[in-house]
Amino acid sequence: MVATKQLDPGRVARAARPARLPFTRQLLLLQVLILLLVAGIGFGVAAWQLNDTLRQRFTEKARFVAETLATEPGLAEDVRDRRGPVIQDRALVAQRATGALFVVITDRAGIRLAHPNPAEIGHRVSTSPDAVLRGEHVSNIERGTLGLSARGKVPLRLADGTIVGEVSVGFDAREITRARQRLLRDSVLLVSLALLAGVAGNLLLTGLLKRRIFGLEPADLAELVREREAVLFGVSDAVVAIDGEGTVTMLNGEAQRLLANRVRAGDRLADCELPLAVRRAMTGPAPGRAVAALADRALVITRRDVRHDGRTLGSVVTMVDRTEMESLTSELEGVRLMTQALRAQRHEFANRMHTVRGLLHTAGPEDALEYLDALTDGPGVGLEVTEEMIAPASIRAFLAGKTAEAGETGVTLVLTETSSVPRKLRAPVEVITVLGNLVNNALEAAGQARPRPARVEVDLLVDGEDLLISVADSGHGVPEALRDSIFGEGFSTHGPERGLGLANARRTAESFGGSVHLTHPGDGENPTVFVARMPGVLRSPTTDVPHSKAGEAR
Repeated sequence: MVATKQLDPGRVARAARPARLPFTRQLLLLQVLILLLVAGIGFGVAAWQLNDTLRQRFTEKARFVAETLATEPGLAEDVRDRRGPVIQDRALVAQRATGALFVVITDRAGIRLAHPNPAEIGHRVSTSPDAVLRGEHVSNIERGTLGLSARGKVPLRLADGTIVGEVSVGFDAREITRARQRLLRDSVLLVSLALLAGVAGNLLLTGLLKRRIFGLEPADLAELVREREAVLFGVSDAVVAIDGEGTVTMLNGEAQRLLANRVRAGDRLADCELPLAVRRAMTGPAPGRAVAALADRALVITRRDVRHDGRTLGSVVTMVDRTEMESLTSELEGVRLMTQALRAQRHEFANRMHTVRGLLHTAGPEDALEYLDALTDGPGVGLEVTEEMIAPASIRAFLAGKTAEAGETGVTLVLTETSSVPRKLRAPVEVITVLGNLVNNALEAAGQARPRPARVEVDLLVDGEDLLISVADSGHGVPEALRDSIFGEGFSTHGPERGLGLANARRTAESFGGSVHLTHPGDGENPTVFVARMPGVLRSPTTDVPHSKAGEAR
């Protein structure tokens, strides 16, 4: 997962297991089956309840019509007096008005006095009227001479309450079936629409899911997770994955070790207790590489953005522990600088020996002795700096080498008496980079200036774990028109292909959260002063063990 290599779902899918039905389609089919099953069960329960509801509704309707007809004025008297034609007419009118299958009126003995089929008049009803003639109201579904019907039966009473007959009203049971079919048809339509809406929603959901997982199948995702775990926890470098919101989504064991368990998966980097330089390298506005100090370790932090379809998904940070390499580099740099100093001394001593030899040949021993006395009383070619004064060997070696080199060009390089660096460095390469560029710039400026003698002063101070570097030179100074440009990349007043020193010094210091500034521009009489602050580059006092104690520990 790097910024320069995009995720290729097609390639991953082709490398997966043999082709089978995609998971999104499986999910769609499963959800459709579940919807059908739920709809079918719901439809069956609704149909069963609907059938009971319709049967109850039709029987209650039949009883209501029967009760209404039984309360009509004069009907009970007509039955008592057995006025057949009048009763038949009234029954037919009620039947047509209500749409009933039949309206039957009987006497006290259950003999029909009114019936849709005149041939049935005078015969006893086909179903028992005993319960009704005892005064009960009956609602049921029965089969009679006109077929299956929903019936309501009520007693027919005179004004004094005497039961003289019954009124029976029935509705064709096929009406119940037709009503049920109409309701079920409407229900099927609604269920179908709901099913279609569910399928459409499922398609939308699966499409969204597919976009979120880049079109990969679960098997592909599982394979990617296995590969990621194998790669991330198999490499020696520390790896941290950060999402677009600045939250750590993953880090391997090496990252936990280097970060001293200060960061865990799910933490926001802004809330973690990390040095400013480390946090800036991991969450800066632009990807790249930076060096930062954490505890007593120097970390090389590289951040790359992860992009897909033009969107930034997050970033991947790799960290390399450069502490041991820094120590070796510091020692090698010290050897190189000492070699350079010895070469300068050898050159200087060779010149002096040639002078002594010439004096002995041409002038005589007295002149040669005078020259040797002058050499003995004059300044040396090296800079005497003790370990108690400057603990880092890299700084001592650098200053010794630069002192000899400056002497060859007629510039005096001195370390102020107030300088003190009592602890070792966490990032010696970066410190020498900043110090070296400032000293080189000062030596060049002082060497080109007049009058003589040319002089460069270096002042090194400690503020907690920060190192303060001040370099002053006796050059001509920095003109006001150039003060805003001297730190620009490639800017120089010394010719083409120059102008990298000050820019490199500032960039290196800023990678630690520090700075490099021109604090006094100089004017020929007053020195030009550059000051650099490098936060967190000094080791804590507990990590600096004296050599004698270290030997005893070994």
